[in-house]
Amino acid sequence: MEKKPTKAQEDFLEALLMLEKDGLPLETTRVAKMLDISKPAVHQMGHELIDRGWISRVDYGDMSLTPDGRVIAEKTLERHHVLKRFLLQIGVSEETAESDCCLMEHSVSDETFEAIKRMLHD
Repeated sequence: MEKKPTKAQEDFLEALLMLEKDGLPLETTRVAKMLDISKPAVHQMGHELIDRGWISRVDYGDMSLTPDGRVIAEKTLERHHVLKRFLLQIGVSEETAESDCCLMEHSVSDETFEAIKRMLHD
């Protein structure tokens, strides 16, 4: 059975998807800046994700999401958007909602997340 990605791995894949959606190259410097981590940390995580089959990379080139990596990234990004919308609707400030949803997206159960989604669609 495939091991669940860590919070850091989910954040990394989510960052790649966000850069891709913005039409930006998935390069080490951009990812490091976006996640506020060092370039060596990006390289190390990149190797971990390549080993897991979640990203690919050409030597000295940009990274790209594999189909399996894209599924994880899209799920994480969806959770981010839904949870932030939920927090804003219950009166949490923009800044706190952004910070809290980044934490919650990794730990909320599927059952709770689906209940929140249903509530927001009503």
